[in-house]
Amino acid sequence: MLDRYLHPRLKPLLNRVAEIVDRPQITPDGITLVGFAVGVLALPFLALGWYGAALMAIVVNRLCDGLDGALARRRGLTDAGGFLDIALDFLFYALVPFGFVLADPLNNAIAGAWLLFAFIGTGSSFLAFAALAAKHNIDNPGYAHKSFYYIGGLTEGSETIALFVLCCLFPAYFSWLAWIFGALCWLTTFNRVWGGYVTLRACQRHEEKP
Repeated sequence: MLDRYLHPRLKPLLNRVAEIVDRPQITPDGITLVGFAVGVLALPFLALGWYGAALMAIVVNRLCDGLDGALARRRGLTDAGGFLDIALDFLFYALVPFGFVLADPLNNAIAGAWLLFAFIGTGSSFLAFAALAAKHNIDNPGYAHKSFYYIGGLTEGSETIALFVLCCLFPAYFSWLAWIFGALCWLTTFNRVWGGYVTLRACQRHEEKP
């Protein structure tokens, strides 16, 4: 929901940073891998209860996620880079709730499982539509720089990162935040499934017309 407002404002800043780091030895895929490696550190940090360190790892991961795209746009987007970016993003999103579960299994396990369950819904509906949108040449002007088609929802990237930040700042409230955000994720999933179904039905009918 917030992505469409934040991305246009962050894009000029990321483009300036990408211009500075645009060197032959630095590649978009390299930034993606470094960002993921730093993001993975959030898992042991969370498990050990080092929430400040985990927050820093999460922030660095997200900064790299924005920078790799900005650099890729300067050099030309590639399918391989887009695949790597989105695959590692989904792994990163899953490891953060798991880290909170490891930190306090007694209090966080059920809420963490609910949040991961909800992430499966948003992720699968997103990827399923992305694959078929490409087949039907459906464009998304709002996210033209993305390698995959996005359907808007209540819980997109910006909201998810805000959740992770709040959980790191207030770890005692992880369960409450996870239950609430998980419910919002399912509203997003239902919206995507229905919106994707209607959109693809309309495309198919249009293509079948003589």
